Amino acid sequence: MKEKKTGIERIAAERKRQIEEEGFTANHDDENSHGEMACAAACYAMPTFRRYITTERQVFVLDAIWYWDREWWKPTPDNRIRELEKAGALIAAEIDRLIRLEEKK
Repeated sequence: MKEKKTGIERIAAERKRQIEEEGFTANHDDENSHGEMACAAACYAMPTFRRYITTERQVFVLDAIWYWDREWWKPTPDNRIRELEKAGALIAAEIDRLIRLEEKK
């Protein structure tokens, strides 16, 4: 029987995928210096039912904090674990970016 990955293993695998398949390297991440990755992580971490406010019309709450073009928003609402993997990997990328920034000082 195949052993299931832990949360940290899943996050590490997603971060690796982001780098190798999407090309989101350290240099690329360093260009996002205004909290974009942390905000994106918050978007993926937010439960689906919290992403909208219904007033006279349905408002997509994440429009206020999603920095990138909407085409980059790739939710997987039927797979909560997958969304949290994305959120965790984005947080890890932001932490790494901040560490690199500190090291330059």
